[in-house]
Amino acid sequence: MTSLNINPNLADPDRCYTAIIDAHRGLKDDDSSELNARLVLILANHVGDREVLDEAIALARTGLAPITLPSEG
Repeated sequence: MTSLNINPNLADPDRCYTAIIDAHRGLKDDDSSELNARLVLILANHVGDREVLDEAIALARTGLAPITLPSEG
């Protein structure tokens, strides 16, 4: 079992961040969301380890409030 590496691991994190932001430039909100989903799936495939992905998902959700759906009644 591999564990999620949360230590800095990018040679140039600012350049990576800029590349991600630039990839969204000029896209409509829906297309930007689709780009994010595609990128996540491509990187998840690259990781290839379900336990590592579960760990990453949990970490990414930290501090985010779940949505509250209106109750049916």
